[in-house]
Amino acid sequence: MSEIRELYQELILDHNRNPRNFKKLPDANHSSEGFNPLCGDHYHIYMNVDENSVIEEITFDGSGCAISKSSASLMTSFLKGKTVAEAVHFFDLFHDVVMGKIDPESAEDELGKLSVFAGVREFPARVKCASLAWHTMKAALVEENKPVVSTE
Repeated sequence: MSEIRELYQELILDHNRNPRNFKKLPDANHSSEGFNPLCGDHYHIYMNVDENSVIEEITFDGSGCAISKSSASLMTSFLKGKTVAEAVHFFDLFHDVVMGKIDPESAEDELGKLSVFAGVREFPARVKCASLAWHTMKAALVEENKPVVSTE
C-alpha cells in the first residue's frame, strides 16, 4: 500500500475513532435525519445558521460504518464557518468526486482532507456511506421535513 493510501486510511480511522463535532445541538435552527437502509448507517445533522447565512455551528450524532462516520466528522469540521452557498458548492463538488464524475485531483485543492474519500468511487456501495452525511446536511439547509434515505 502506498504511503498516501496509508495516510488516507489512517485519517478515516482517526475520525471514526474520535469523531469531531459528534453531539446533539439542542438549539439548532436547521436539522435533518438521514439513513441508509442497506447498511444501517443513521445520522442526524444539526446546524445553527446565522442571519448572514453563515454556518456558525454544525454537529452530528448517530451511528454507522467508519466511512460514514468519518465523512460526517470531516464534513462538519470543514463546513463550520462557511456560508450556505459555499456548503451547497462543496456538496456538489464532493458528490461529483465520489460519484466519479470529475477527476479527484482537479478538486483536491478545494476539498483538502475531504479528498480522502475520492477512492470510494471504485466501490459503488461505499459511495452511499461517504455521501449520507452530505445529503442529510443539504436537506437540513433546505429544511426538508422528511428523512433522507441514501439511494445513490
